[in-house]
Amino acid sequence: MNVADEASRPFWLETAPPIEAPPLAVDAECDVVVVGSGIAGLSTAYELARCRRQVIVIDRGRIGRGMTARTTAHLATELDDLYFELIRVRGEDEARLYHDSQVAAVNRIEAICREEEIDADFARIDGYLVPAEESHRADLQEEYEACRSIGVDVEWANRAPMPGLNSGRVLRFPNQGRFHPTKYLAGLAGAITARGGRLHCDTAYLGQKEMDGGVEIETEAGHRIRARAAVFATNSPTNDKVAIHTKQVPNRTYVIAGRVRKGAVPDALLWDTLDPYHYVRIQPLGDDADLLIVGGEDHRSGEANDMEERVARLETWTRERYPGFGEVDYRWSGQVLEPVDFMPFSGRNPGTPNIYIHSGDSGQGITNGVAGSLTILPLIVGEESRYAPVLDPARKPAALAAIAEFVRGQAGAVKNFAEYVAPGEVSSADELVPGEGALIREGLRKIAVYKAEDGTVIRRSAVCTHMGCLVHWNRFEKCWDCPCHGSQFAPDGQVLNAPAIKPLAEDDE
Repeated sequence: MNVADEASRPFWLETAPPIEAPPLAVDAECDVVVVGSGIAGLSTAYELARCRRQVIVIDRGRIGRGMTARTTAHLATELDDLYFELIRVRGEDEARLYHDSQVAAVNRIEAICREEEIDADFARIDGYLVPAEESHRADLQEEYEACRSIGVDVEWANRAPMPGLNSGRVLRFPNQGRFHPTKYLAGLAGAITARGGRLHCDTAYLGQKEMDGGVEIETEAGHRIRARAAVFATNSPTNDKVAIHTKQVPNRTYVIAGRVRKGAVPDALLWDTLDPYHYVRIQPLGDDADLLIVGGEDHRSGEANDMEERVARLETWTRERYPGFGEVDYRWSGQVLEPVDFMPFSGRNPGTPNIYIHSGDSGQGITNGVAGSLTILPLIVGEESRYAPVLDPARKPAALAAIAEFVRGQAGAVKNFAEYVAPGEVSSADELVPGEGALIREGLRKIAVYKAEDGTVIRRSAVCTHMGCLVHWNRFEKCWDCPCHGSQFAPDGQVLNAPAIKPLAEDDE
């Protein structure tokens, strides 16, 4: 199981090409084992296979059906956290290098689509940053000046291509992109196996140890993979308890999508300046329709239970700006990991010379994932890695702004642990309607209780198996979310998303 087993069905999952891959059935050996089969994992495996490394990719669920299939697949070199903020935290030189990594990522996707003949609906389009409020125009001016200072291609436009809103002046970022993410992942998977790589679905990572200059990965079924190196690309890292998790915060984000008349909405990326911000793109459907895809309404994972209201606000926002928007055909959510200093973590895992990780994608998941593959590849093959110094997972928050974000992120974990002494959300399972879950206090314990549609009650410990935080019911996705580090569990306690690797413990009544 993975997040493909959550309740909502993203457009990308409904239209995903099949990727054939068996579970791992025997012990195996390779040069590099990659844990996770999203954009970061398959991009890294592809680059390694091109360099004639023997690669094995494993995933706890189906290949290419994880969090990448829950994005909106913007290919943006614009920074959702804004470059003037990044410069304030990391300085111009590092901001310039980070921007270069994003340009390289979009270029790499375009080149791979061409070279491997992957029909993933890739297109170069413009992106627009739109002020959400009149007071935000000063932020656009500051962002324009920051972008110009580090060489970002940006210019002013008189208005955004929103049919129902005269936005006034906006920033235009040429040469951005969009594509169909699960079509692209299927193409990568085919290219990897064509070069001798192996893909294994339903093969959950359970643990690892470094030995004899290499790594041994243990899977849930008991089979082991010996490799010279391991790469963890699991949204939130499974291999480490603390080092990375204290430097990023998990957020849920929401998406709606519906048909519009072909050409009624310009093919462009849009973002506004609210916090959390809205983001927009289209996906071509055929000769007479496009799919308008709009996201936003983020919150910290596990700390909201008003999902229907959030989705309703997203629909209202969309209809005000896109009058031709039809029925809402798709509604889904995904999780993003927000790093304290606005850059992802890509490179050698702290203190483990043969283990590499990628995490902390923020709202740039696709481009950061590909940039991560371009960072990790040279480290493994013994070459200079251009982006490794700025994306180093071992880095510490330096600027005061980053330290403040670090403190804010840890406050959520402290708040969660305080819930151990709080009352339950309901007093018994009798209060639950079918299809819902809640926490119940029984003595000193908190129990995660779910009532299935047939009335069956499932009880599990509410203690996340990663670091002991208390999970909360997500009524939108019908799963348990951990607010501290982003673990997600099915109603019966099975793991859906890292960093947890073990299911919620069974409760002995």
